[in-house]
Amino acid sequence: MSIYFGTDGFRGVYGEVISPSIAFKVGNSLGGLCSKGKILIGRDTRRSGSLLTLSFASGIMSHGINVVDIGIAPTPVIAYLTKLLNYDFGVVISASHNPKNYNGIKIFDNEGFKIKEDLESEIERKILYSSEIGYDKVGRYTSRPQLIKYYKNNIYNNFSSLAGLKVVLDLANGASYSIAKEMFSKLGAKVVALNNGKNGKKINVKCGALYPDVLASAVKYYNADVGFSFDGDADRIIACDEKGVILDGDDILFLLAKYTHPSSVVGTSMTNKGLEVALSHQGINLLRADVGDKYVVEMMKNKNSPLGGEPSGHIINFKYSTTGDGVLTALTIASIIKKEKKSISKLITLKHYPQIIKNVEVVDKYRILNSDQLSAKVIECQKLFGQSGRVLVRASGTESKIRVMCEHKNREIAENWAEIIENLIKNIEKNYI
Repeated sequence: MSIYFGTDGFRGVYGEVISPSIAFKVGNSLGGLCSKGKILIGRDTRRSGSLLTLSFASGIMSHGINVVDIGIAPTPVIAYLTKLLNYDFGVVISASHNPKNYNGIKIFDNEGFKIKEDLESEIERKILYSSEIGYDKVGRYTSRPQLIKYYKNNIYNNFSSLAGLKVVLDLANGASYSIAKEMFSKLGAKVVALNNGKNGKKINVKCGALYPDVLASAVKYYNADVGFSFDGDADRIIACDEKGVILDGDDILFLLAKYTHPSSVVGTSMTNKGLEVALSHQGINLLRADVGDKYVVEMMKNKNSPLGGEPSGHIINFKYSTTGDGVLTALTIASIIKKEKKSISKLITLKHYPQIIKNVEVVDKYRILNSDQLSAKVIECQKLFGQSGRVLVRASGTESKIRVMCEHKNREIAENWAEIIENLIKNIEKNYI
């Protein structure tokens, strides 16, 4: 089990879990794995971002590796440029959707994919043995924000005019604060930009992908055609139709699959069964990976699936990107609206199954998950649901909680069984104590 890295890099509260000294050690460890001698780095707008960037870069340079810093940029920009410009690794200092007092480190390999768990483990082993080389071989630091133009030019070359569309963008005071509005505007759309601060004091604060109601209200107020919310590093997206109806990652996958028609789409165990049914009617197979966009990407590669994502808004389209890209996905959706000359509410007709989620706090989540009593109840529930629903009980990857998901055509049935399983977990916990 990893000490530092989780399902999406290494992150935590600044000053507690992540600090300049830890960033230096991770950078120093990564520097020892380079063959080309250069690493690309970028960050979101958090106040701790500059310090952690320089600390991380110092660790890399002390191992004789050069660092190129492009400054504030969305995570997918780093992934794209790492592959395009042949860097050893691409590094993002960001905690994505987490609160402003968090920060983190994401690492991409030479092909633009998030590094695998075995490499994470190797980095963690090397952290214990940080080393520095002689002064004559210390790496160099260069600031080159102009490299972002390569990402922008790729977007402009792949998308046509969006003239005639009015779009609302909630930029979460994060990494997309400037680039998203710029690209939509240059493609001809009329843009209303919300939460486009860059000082990091308000990143993800009651805005962005975790607060889609802000977007919904603005879309209706400005009478826009569509709205898009991003998280702090803009690798996630939540959309909103012209009526103010919020559209999650499942809705977006439905739309993209409908107009690209791949043989398969990769979701996760949390992907709504309604999407599975809707895709099957189009002859498209839904494959389910573990929760976490890196697991989605891994299955996409293994199963040769060009499209995948999560309900939370990580959407990966191998036609354009190797990782979740909120801005690119938003432009793709806007292009479909423009091409089809239809409102987005008429393009997305996915019917979600009611999905009830319970988060139950426990002391020993794995002991309870291994309970015969709980296993028997889950089997009983799934047998009752049959093809009309799903039940999923799993341990939280970050908290001392067990997550219960019940999904059924009938909301009342889903709610009833979610409560039954929740109460059973509480009773098992009580008996253990």
